[in-house]
Amino acid sequence: MPRTNLFASPFDIETPPGAEGWEKLYPYYLLYSDARRDFEDDKLWFQDAGHWPEALYPFDTIFYEFAMLCISQYNSRVFLLPLSMGIDFRVLNGYAYVSPNPVTDPEVADERAAHFRERAGYYYDNWDRLYANWQQKIEQVINETESLTFPDSLPEMVDLADVIAGKDQTVGYEIMKRYHRLIQLGLRAWQLHFEMLNLGYAAYYTFFQFCKAAFPDITEQTIARMLTGVEVALFQPDQEVKRLAHLAVALGLGNICHANMPAEEMLQAVNKHKNGWLWLEALERAKEPWFHFSTGSGLSHHDAAWIEDISVPLGFICDYAAKIQAGETIERPLAELQAESEKLVAEYEAILANDQDRHAFREQLSLARRVFPYVENHNFFIEHWHHSVFWRKMRELGQLMKTANFLTEAGDIFYMRRDEIPTALFDLMSAWAIGNQGRGDSYWPDEIAERKKIMAALKKWRPPRLLGEPPQTITDPFSIMLWGITTEQLQQLLTPWEESHNTLCGFAGSPGRVEGLARVVMSASELSIIQPDEILVCPITAPSWSPVFNKIKAVVTDVGGMMSHAAIVCREYNLPAVVGTAEATLRIKTGQYIRVDGHGGTVEILD
Repeated sequence: MPRTNLFASPFDIETPPGAEGWEKLYPYYLLYSDARRDFEDDKLWFQDAGHWPEALYPFDTIFYEFAMLCISQYNSRVFLLPLSMGIDFRVLNGYAYVSPNPVTDPEVADERAAHFRERAGYYYDNWDRLYANWQQKIEQVINETESLTFPDSLPEMVDLADVIAGKDQTVGYEIMKRYHRLIQLGLRAWQLHFEMLNLGYAAYYTFFQFCKAAFPDITEQTIARMLTGVEVALFQPDQEVKRLAHLAVALGLGNICHANMPAEEMLQAVNKHKNGWLWLEALERAKEPWFHFSTGSGLSHHDAAWIEDISVPLGFICDYAAKIQAGETIERPLAELQAESEKLVAEYEAILANDQDRHAFREQLSLARRVFPYVENHNFFIEHWHHSVFWRKMRELGQLMKTANFLTEAGDIFYMRRDEIPTALFDLMSAWAIGNQGRGDSYWPDEIAERKKIMAALKKWRPPRLLGEPPQTITDPFSIMLWGITTEQLQQLLTPWEESHNTLCGFAGSPGRVEGLARVVMSASELSIIQPDEILVCPITAPSWSPVFNKIKAVVTDVGGMMSHAAIVCREYNLPAVVGTAEATLRIKTGQYIRVDGHGGTVEILD
């Protein structure tokens, strides 16, 4: 099929200067290849900047690969979603690109629908029991991951007690076994990630389609607002820091909390206060498990968790304490959201012509509300809690390899592919067993130094949002709801940008209209510079950014659809949001005065 040349072919993208040889950093199957060029050129690929906005470290592809494998198998082979098969995935110049495979044959979709109703129906009918079981399973995975330990060095000799006991598994064997188990548990966590998630999205999508058919003029945002006002685990870390802020003020510690005070200095000052011990005990109770909360998405090894960098939650606590002392409210408007949701439901239910339609409306709404908490809760248990433990265990293993001089720094382990680590460990264990020098201490430091240069070059590159051949229409529900890729947005991206054109279009993620100064933030490390009443402009928000929402006026993102975390969280915090604008961080500069229309889905640059 001849190309329309609307978007660049993946095969025409050049390697950034200084990144030559980048392909060796990734498994062969993640690369575009001449062997399947016709197939790959005929698909639309979009950069998954919502989950992996930066160049992937070699080891960090692990959860990208696990995510795409698991979401695909549950869509295509387990539940047989009628309109969705798997999601193809590649890496180009270090960046993640995905391409959903929609089901376009109506007969195939109907056949799959019959299987889906039977399989998904069982889950929907037994949702509460299966979800309780799911929570037990993921906590078992987390606990076992936590139990895996790696020594920071190898012993001179095996313990005499192990010899007398006839233990036939030496420390070398144990280390290699634990590494493989750690990887298995990582995959197990992602199996659990998608056991119920796609069903949650499917229930919402079915309700969405019902509403669009029953109420032709209804907006996507109005449908989403019928599901707001829910209590989910993902909001609990924010609730914990709010509770600690209230307690600090109540105990007379409010004046000790200063956001710009070093964490250790602040904790020492609290400890000296007569009521400080009460607050410090409450802080320790909150840490497990709620401070296993990544400052980013949790999908990258460098996303530090609150429990590892206590200065992050302490900063949020201080900001909240200052607001409380100033007489401001810091609570999420839960009752207001719930009342508005019920008002909308009643208004639209009254429009329906008969009891049968009203029953169907209520039934589908009830299902969507029942499954909706899982759509957010899984994120805390897996991307945050499990991943924070997983990354810590990998750094422990990196320390062992550093001690053996295989690595210059423990964190250098993330420049290795996961399939290379067992080979390096065997080299390390062989050298220990034989009593000679291994090959790794003369091989890996130089190899990783070269990879660091390649990664530095990849990080400077700005990947194109879309590649390949665009279809006439976008029908895949995940493309629309999660990534914000719609037929309309494709047309917008195909229209050349004019400097005189000052309006960006996206999804109306959360209602409200505001004007204010823009603050462009590209990562969590920049959150501390946000000033009160600014408008946050970013590639995508992370759930752990929720405490910032009490400071800002609105949110604008490059990527995301109606069910992206940015849209969901903004609706729950009653904050205007326009998501999926594609190029907000390119077109808007910090300090520009902008207007955000969360009703119409537009952002206007007023400067």
